[in-house]
Amino acid sequence: MMLPILSCQGSGNNFLLINEYDNILFSEERRITLSKELCEQEHLDGLLFFHNSDTADGKMRMFNPDGSEAEMCGNGLRCVGRFACETLDKTSVLIETLKSVSLISKEKNIYKTVETYRAELKDIVLNTQEINQAIDDVSSTLNFTVVNMPNPHLVSFVDKVDEEQLVALGKKVNTMPHLFPNGINVNFCQILDEGVIFVRTYERGVGLTQSCGSGMSASSLVYCLLGYQAMGHTLEVYNLGGLVQCTPMVTALHQYSIFLSGNATFMFKGFIDKQLKLCDKIFVDEIQNYGKLLEQSENMLDGFH
Repeated sequence: MMLPILSCQGSGNNFLLINEYDNILFSEERRITLSKELCEQEHLDGLLFFHNSDTADGKMRMFNPDGSEAEMCGNGLRCVGRFACETLDKTSVLIETLKSVSLISKEKNIYKTVETYRAELKDIVLNTQEINQAIDDVSSTLNFTVVNMPNPHLVSFVDKVDEEQLVALGKKVNTMPHLFPNGINVNFCQILDEGVIFVRTYERGVGLTQSCGSGMSASSLVYCLLGYQAMGHTLEVYNLGGLVQCTPMVTALHQYSIFLSGNATFMFKGFIDKQLKLCDKIFVDEIQNYGKLLEQSENMLDGFH
């Protein structure tokens, strides 16, 4: 079966988007096996499925390389939001995810001609009495905040991101069902400047990634909760896939939402099966423009080191 696909990426996370809006193509079992097969074959961070919805303009389902389904994927949500806007001829859309409905809208370009979309992440859950606390079974040296975006995240602020330590910790906590029954993503956050942070994420079902939209959003929320910056102000969040902007907001007592703005870059569209990939169109300008954003971000990070 030659499968129509759109290759896209947000902040360095690479996805294939499969459009099932008008016609459901796969069973649940097939989605799981397909995500394992294609993510390994194409070196992807996940598969995005775009469905119709009874409660929104469309629905996103995101499957990890291990076949598990994520409750939220901020970088993927921007890509699906852009696809929905262009397909439905709108400048903003409501997209249903596994546990929420998010507003995605066309946004001022984050860098020159880089297509930028903003996603509102809400239905965030955390215990405000347990911010930046030790978890004895997890680490004797680090403090953590647990944030559900609604996918689960551990956020730890560190003096300098140590990738080996992050990977070891990520593997460890995802074998601790007594603490994290559904697994958990782990984020190391390094403060670079006032209102500027660098985030690295170990994602359950994926491993160490270029970036994680919900993880960067969770980190920005904790940054504000720790008193480094007031709610309602925008942070610059750097990652190995470039740059996003996060604006944590208070919506009610101990209730929060976060606006996540960043690139939603189309790479190519065409068809794929296990042995063959055919491209109808390569988005050369978008790839080059994203490359310039990435270069600018790398130069900024080098300046902080």
